[in-house]
Amino acid sequence: MKIVYPKEDVCITCRLCEIACIVEHSTSKDLLKAFLDEYPRPSARVWVEEDGGLSYARNCRHCEEPLCVEACSVNALHKDETTGIVTLDEDRCMGCWMCIGVCPYAAIRHRSENDIRNAYKCDLCPDREIPACVEICPNAALVIEDRGDKKWK
Repeated sequence: MKIVYPKEDVCITCRLCEIACIVEHSTSKDLLKAFLDEYPRPSARVWVEEDGGLSYARNCRHCEEPLCVEACSVNALHKDETTGIVTLDEDRCMGCWMCIGVCPYAAIRHRSENDIRNAYKCDLCPDREIPACVEICPNAALVIEDRGDKKWK
């Protein structure tokens, strides 16, 4: 299964991956409209983390045995056995955030806006061949590759 992996040694903390993700998950798919007109603004499903001189993008690793799926009491999370992608039905999510607590990569976030209380995470841009974050990264700090049974490091 192909997954997006960060390359910390070349990330320049430009956050273009976050912007591309917001636009990709917007209704308009337009940069200006996504940021200025859509409310609530779509949330990025990839986040750039910084620690001293090191930076990298954090996103879902679509684990082989996802703890988030096991923790979800309303079956809002599920792993597709064919593709291996862990998906989240945000409409079904009740906002208990158990998935957030068990995710070893801190790759699931919570949203509490108006009457919306749910989790959200990377979905690998299912309508695209290459996820938006990977395509836009100017330094190739995000790559999509199949590492087979190798564990992510």
